[in-house]
Amino acid sequence: MGNYPKALEFYEKSLKIREKVLSPNDPNLASSYNDIGLVYNNMGDYSKTLEFYEKSHKILEKALPSNHPNLASSYACI
Repeated sequence: MGNYPKALEFYEKSLKIREKVLSPNDPNLASSYNDIGLVYNNMGDYSKTLEFYEKSHKILEKALPSNHPNLASSYACI
């Protein structure tokens, strides 16, 4: 546990694959951004955390209805 650089490496590889096969507003892409943000949060890099949480949130705002619970969770992360 706690091997954040390795986790980040694999999440970034996953993100590159998802960016190739998914539409830019796919919620699964938002999930990848959120996961990367979580790793940065655990590493204490809060500016990168915010950057990735905001990317995730922008996708969810476009992809989900305004009353969707995942959108509320996204606001809570920010």
